[in-house]
Amino acid sequence: MWWVYALLSAVFAAATSILAKVGIEEMNSNLATAIRTVVVVLMAWGMVFLTNAQSGIADISKKSWIFLILSGLATGASWLCYYKALQMGEVSKVAPIDKLSVVITLVLAFVFLHEEFTAKSLIGCILIGVGTLLLV
Repeated sequence: MWWVYALLSAVFAAATSILAKVGIEEMNSNLATAIRTVVVVLMAWGMVFLTNAQSGIADISKKSWIFLILSGLATGASWLCYYKALQMGEVSKVAPIDKLSVVITLVLAFVFLHEEFTAKSLIGCILIGVGTLLLV
């Protein structure tokens, strides 16, 4: 079932790029990111309360808090850079470069999480890199 959510994530991410490009035409990209972030926060907390998951807040470890905060900061930086890039460039060029995050994620997962890096992973990384260069 994970792959269904991953595929939906890709579809929504694609829609995000198109909708954002139209939405930021006449405004500051940082303001646009802040507005988007408020919507995401409201949606995420809505899901927490809808699924009655708020009771788990007290059980979150200090380590989890630290890494979730760091992840949030990385997400914020990514969104700010992505919106600025969308404002300045074409979606058809910005989006493929953004997807190099797949390659970077695989390398970081290998280095820091000690996940397996196979020949298939290497070939996939090379193909994504070459594909990005061709699209840009």
